[in-house]
Amino acid sequence: MVSARRKALEKLWNGECNVYEWKEVEDPITFVTTPKEVTLHENLKCKLSHKNISATSQTGAGAIVVQQIKLSLGNEFEIPPGCKITVTQNGKTADYARSGEPGVFIDHQEIVLDVFKGWA
Repeated sequence: MVSARRKALEKLWNGECNVYEWKEVEDPITFVTTPKEVTLHENLKCKLSHKNISATSQTGAGAIVVQQIKLSLGNEFEIPPGCKITVTQNGKTADYARSGEPGVFIDHQEIVLDVFKGWA
């Protein structure tokens, strides 16, 4: 049963995401195992948010600006480390990788992302 808090959160989630994992898959005909991209979840409602974090150094080299990318989605979905997450929001699509452990809350989870640079 979805709570009223969760329904209110989902009204703010204007994006969709697909989650992929790189794993060994056995061909049922040849029985050869090869690594492939496998879809774990499709069309999950989500919200992608960005936050700029700036820090100044003591050496006088200037400020360093880092952008933190965070994905909010339902906490019932398992998003393993190292997976690729394709997010479509506001007409733009981009690939990200899960960079850390999710912050799990009563009605949702928040995952800090990095830009996806390819499978390791």
